Amino acid sequence: MPHSSKHSPASLSASTPAPPAGDKLAAAIDALRAGRPVQLRERSLHSLYAVETLAPSVLKRLEKPVLLLSHARARTLKIRLYTPDVVALTLKPGMDVPALMAIADPTSDLDHPMKGPFTALRRKLPKAAAAAVKLTKLAGLLPAAVLVKGAVGRGPVLSLSDIFDYDTQAAADLRVVTRARVPLAGAEKTELVAFRAGDGAPENYAIVIGDPQGPVLTRLHSECFTGDLLGSLKCDCGSQLRGAIETIERQGGGVVLYLAQEGRGIGLINKLRAYRLQDQGFDTIEANERLGFEADERVYAVAARMLSLLGFHQVRLLTNNPDKIAALNAAGIEVVERVAHSFPSNSHNEAYLRTKALKAGHLL
Repeated sequence: MPHSSKHSPASLSASTPAPPAGDKLAAAIDALRAGRPVQLRERSLHSLYAVETLAPSVLKRLEKPVLLLSHARARTLKIRLYTPDVVALTLKPGMDVPALMAIADPTSDLDHPMKGPFTALRRKLPKAAAAAVKLTKLAGLLPAAVLVKGAVGRGPVLSLSDIFDYDTQAAADLRVVTRARVPLAGAEKTELVAFRAGDGAPENYAIVIGDPQGPVLTRLHSECFTGDLLGSLKCDCGSQLRGAIETIERQGGGVVLYLAQEGRGIGLINKLRAYRLQDQGFDTIEANERLGFEADERVYAVAARMLSLLGFHQVRLLTNNPDKIAALNAAGIEVVERVAHSFPSNSHNEAYLRTKALKAGHLL
């Protein structure tokens, strides 16, 4: 048999390194947000589309698609949970994209009150099903996907570990990109440090104030466009951010980690959807769960990595959230003291703060 040419496809695939997992994940997120397919490799290939960006013409071409929903959304729709992590529904004949969106998007529940009844598949689902829903969350979309067997189109191909190991890998890949002196009103001796992971995700920042000494006074602050920038009265985020800077300055130094975790990890657009649900009478936790998310989707491995890169391994944590204390301790950052950090409520956020105290265990 003649030797293969050095330019043969087999030779090229053997000699060309596979793209890093972060690059593949970024390409997959771009594809989902643009309405293109992503392929998941388990024992065989599965293809998925995000319901939120699925084109009607594409849905018509899919063979035997199933709709995947998180358990949180399924509970809202009174769907029995026969399978772990996610549920799968077969599509009824003639079901179109608006019908799928009516199932996936709770902000339209009042417009479509007579959905169902739904019967979830009882057979064992491929692990790709749970990976598909997690990927929609990472893309900042509604946690609902359409999955089919086999390859559809020419979308990015991911292994399941690319998705399930994302949080750990993103923290491990984090690095300092640059740092600069940025004097703030009331805290002139301040440095801003920018961190970037290898997957192209939004950057995280550290606001280093004064002369931090260990155990360093630290605030983990999840970004909040509406509260931090616009001064929204629906939350206390703006007060917490400015209050942390003032407290740290008074005490001589410390760090605020400004984390890319809008809306407790669900993203700005989904947070706005949650606000619509709150206007319908649901509290902040119920709203997240009706959307298909957990009450709090945040992961603090990145925060722990940022502190380590800054050289801090013990902190005095400005927080009223016991979950942050447990998460940092579990990630190798010792919390030696909790420093109380709360602010007066107003008529717009008093119910929100009460829910955080009663349902999420915040120490307010």
